[in-house]
Amino acid sequence: MTDTLNPDPVSDAPLAEHRFPCDTCGSDLRYAPDAGQLVCDHCGNVQAIEGGGFHLQPIAELDLRAGLRADLPAEQMEETRVTTCPNCAAQVEFGIGKHATECPFCATPVVVDTGTNRHIKPRAVLPFALTENVARDAMKDWLGSLWFAPNGLKDYARKGRRMQGIYVPYWTYDADTRSSYSGQRGTVYYVTQTVMRDGKRVQQRVAKVSWRAASGRVSRFFDDVLVLASKSLPKTYTDALEPWDLSALEPYAPEYLAGFRAEAYSVSLEDGFIEARNHMDRIIERDVKFDIGGDRQRIHNIDTQLSNLTFKHVLLPVWLAAYKYRGRTFRFVVNGRTGRVQGERPYSAIKITIAVILGALVAGAIGYMAAQQ
Repeated sequence: MTDTLNPDPVSDAPLAEHRFPCDTCGSDLRYAPDAGQLVCDHCGNVQAIEGGGFHLQPIAELDLRAGLRADLPAEQMEETRVTTCPNCAAQVEFGIGKHATECPFCATPVVVDTGTNRHIKPRAVLPFALTENVARDAMKDWLGSLWFAPNGLKDYARKGRRMQGIYVPYWTYDADTRSSYSGQRGTVYYVTQTVMRDGKRVQQRVAKVSWRAASGRVSRFFDDVLVLASKSLPKTYTDALEPWDLSALEPYAPEYLAGFRAEAYSVSLEDGFIEARNHMDRIIERDVKFDIGGDRQRIHNIDTQLSNLTFKHVLLPVWLAAYKYRGRTFRFVVNGRTGRVQGERPYSAIKITIAVILGALVAGAIGYMAAQQ
């Protein structure tokens, strides 16, 4: 039995979603992560992004209740041509005049539909800081650490297959919370009891808990609770790319997307807030237990009031590589800021079989030596 691995191609079609012509030669500029500027690969011209890296005001948040009512100002909304990948359900954006491409998440051919998608504009973007070459080196190191992976994996990395730079959509949520609670505080004490053990009476210390009523209030401000707004990548992988340095967010400017793709959000603002609220509730429960104190805690009720609810739609950078093994698509993702890698891979049946055989031989040898002694 042999292991076969075939690279899953990533489209080389020009990214027409965000095009910026070079002032010198008219060719398309691209955002260069290592320079932090727009560059022209044709003539070498470099063009700064207006205000890039020098914003003095904090990025404005939007009112969450207005967003949930679909009552945001018109300037906070936009229409884009988006279609859903039939294989992985990614929301793929199309530029004007573009009718077909490959899904950057699974390389499935995608044809644009005739409709438009109205959605909330991004408020901020975390620009790529790592070039494709650096991201590929990080992926190579990660692949090199994998056990039982097919040899074709390393061949795939060595061939320098192109990675796709994707801006993945997220929601962030802010909230002031004030919570009143009721519960019980437990204090552990010990008593000595006589018990029978092996037909003899022996004394042992037994832990008991004394409970008394407890109540109080806790408060906490939640800033930028981050929720993935995409369904195209497994959440376990994107969670493993954290932490993200949200303090480095830039006000959204399409120039940062030149040469990259941006995925439209597929998790609604409301569903994202439900996940954010669950995260907040877990933190509040921890705060309540700390406030109750004692050795043990019981919580009967928590009543939380929320105020100053705000949100924003942000784009975070991910380098993506896809490959196919025995008809299945597997993917690597690399944090475009830190180089942290996560992904999925096939296992080599040959390597596992050899390892099992070697393990059995070693165990047999150790058993034989023990028997001889």
